[in-house]
Amino acid sequence: MKSLLDEQRNTERSEGEEQRERGKCEAMRKEKEKGENTPPIQKVKQKKNPLKILESMGKELITGVLDDLVEKDVLKLEEEEKKNIYDAKLQDKARILMDSVLQKRHEASQVFVKTFLNMDKNSTNIQAPEKIMAGPDESEESTDTLKLCPHEEFLKLCKERTGEIYPIKNKNDRTRLALIICNTKFDHLPLRNGADLDIKGMRGLLEGLGYSVDVEEKLTAKEMESVLWGFAARQEHKSSDSTFLVFMSHGILDGICGTMHSDKKPDVLHYDTIFKIFNNRNCLGLKDKPKVIIVQACRGANRGEVWVSDSPATLADSSSESPEDLEEDAVYKTHVEKDFIAFCSSTPHNVSWRDVTKGSLFITQLITCFQKYAWRCHLEEVFRKVQQSFETPSVKAQMPTIERLSMTRYFYLFPGN
Repeated sequence: MKSLLDEQRNTERSEGEEQRERGKCEAMRKEKEKGENTPPIQKVKQKKNPLKILESMGKELITGVLDDLVEKDVLKLEEEEKKNIYDAKLQDKARILMDSVLQKRHEASQVFVKTFLNMDKNSTNIQAPEKIMAGPDESEESTDTLKLCPHEEFLKLCKERTGEIYPIKNKNDRTRLALIICNTKFDHLPLRNGADLDIKGMRGLLEGLGYSVDVEEKLTAKEMESVLWGFAARQEHKSSDSTFLVFMSHGILDGICGTMHSDKKPDVLHYDTIFKIFNNRNCLGLKDKPKVIIVQACRGANRGEVWVSDSPATLADSSSESPEDLEEDAVYKTHVEKDFIAFCSSTPHNVSWRDVTKGSLFITQLITCFQKYAWRCHLEEVFRKVQQSFETPSVKAQMPTIERLSMTRYFYLFPGN
């Protein structure tokens, strides 16, 4: 009886295997017939073009990265701007993406890496470098770094605005010079506490922009003038493309106070003297080149209580200067004075403020705006950014001003180039 049951099971197993084999054969036959009946053109379409596959992956990647940047609000866009990006064509998205990455380098790089890694989590075990994965948020990132201008952007602007911008000499050949004059201690005036922070900040900024910086301190008006004449005669200016002159001291309406200044015995370097020394008659090395003058000093006599004022004392109105002199200056400016721009910390007759623990409000904002915007904005735009930061008056108000502007072109600093 047992042998009969075993024989029956073996027979059923054999029949099942035969049935499965017949099913496989039938499926293969149908597949073959389907292939034979497929037109030649359709067969070609079934073979995927590797280039098309790569193109499709590229589109998916670019769109995914850009969408991530927008969704995470890295670009800080308005809703209408976001919609424009979502609706843009692929080639426009790529351009917008690169601009966004340049302006938001750190956080954008985070999203870039994470998007690459998340495209197919099962295809690789690669992890992002620890520094990128664990990088600080933008709010924690240091803001005291000068943003560099990408070389492509530098070449693009030079090509598009030829004739409109001052030429920039080759980085390896030029010899840019800058001068900082800062008076902190005076014989008859208050100590300018916090001025050392201004020196440090401005020196770091100018060196970052490619200038060799000379710093002079504790000078009388006569000594300041002597230093300026010597600096104007430097041979390096011939192979330079520009210069910066930075003055930080107590001041009056007409100029910068020397260390011996007092009401009874003025010790003042007049602004006209500065422009005279560096005009095209006396400083041929800087002819037709930008000459940027930055002044951190009071231009009036008002004093404060909480902040330290860069004003020596109550001063008489200096409007006694004769109209003849002013007319003569105007004619002189037209023919000799060119390619200058002066950026003063306050408007005429008003004070400038300095925090004894942080430095001057004007210099602090100036450095910040250069670091943020000099890579893509010309000098006047950077100065306007500084003015905008003072637009809403605080407890101690001041408004920086652009004066004696005789530049005939736009001056781009192109940091890094």
